Amino acid sequence: MMRLKPDGWRARAAALACATLLIGSSAQAQVQAQVQVQAPAQVQAQAPAPPPDSADLSIELIDPKVLRVCADPRNLPFSNDKGEGFENRIAELFAAKLHKSLDYVFFPQATGFVRMTLAAHRCDVIMGFPQGDDLAQGTNPYYRTAYALVAKPGTELDQVTTLDDPRLKGKHIGIVAGTPPATNMAVNGMMATAKPYPLMIDTRVDSSAAAMIGDIKSGEIDAGILWGPMAGYYAKEANPPLHVTPLVKETRGPQLAYRIGMGVRAADQNWKRQLNRLIQDSQPEINNILLEFGVPLLDENNRPLGAATAAKQP
Repeated sequence: MMRLKPDGWRARAAALACATLLIGSSAQAQVQAQVQVQAPAQVQAQAPAPPPDSADLSIELIDPKVLRVCADPRNLPFSNDKGEGFENRIAELFAAKLHKSLDYVFFPQATGFVRMTLAAHRCDVIMGFPQGDDLAQGTNPYYRTAYALVAKPGTELDQVTTLDDPRLKGKHIGIVAGTPPATNMAVNGMMATAKPYPLMIDTRVDSSAAAMIGDIKSGEIDAGILWGPMAGYYAKEANPPLHVTPLVKETRGPQLAYRIGMGVRAADQNWKRQLNRLIQDSQPEINNILLEFGVPLLDENNRPLGAATAAKQP
């Protein structure tokens, strides 16, 4: 795991769980789930040209002619079995650049996801994986984002930039239980009026993020805190759109910004190097995809990356 201070490992473990998008299925649903292999219709055809890379990947990959992705079948904005998530779009981009066909192994992203997919040699890459998680080997990061506060525009809460802001006192704030911002909220005495949402759910039938956004719109809660990609996507999809503020100024509790790359098996060194080259060469295109989905991108100084600066590395 990441090198952490002893008193911070539990919070960061929760961060890794959520940043790896483990808003996944319940334990019972995960045990019952069957691994589903599927290629979306638009990417089933085999491309005739060889990959533009000299590395021999025949030992490392299941099929060197296929980009085989481990993904959740219902976890927007990241992925779904219809190819509608930003990780689907990035996978399509990479498949085209590698002159490979694209295939998926779908499984709910919960406990056992890596073991049942990547580690079982059913697929060769997890498109979204946090730096420092030892369940798989990470590539270089391709984006950096943070947990964010979501509120209705035009309210005083759309001006809040940190969880110690006195305007949050007594407010009903939604929080996904077990995620790092819950620690920050507790430190700031906000949990008595908070509304918790479950971390481990069956994404095939439920979504804590969608439920939280619905409660903000209805007025049941005053604001909510979500992992950046979910905050940006659901706030953008709301009618009218909601306001998103990345929480990058926290001084009490864990820091809430993280780097996300891709995950491969520990032994797949050539494959990791090829993906790293693709990430570097494709960064502007990747950033444009992420911005299209509303992901609040950040540079290393926690400054937002808009369309004009999207070519910068995370």
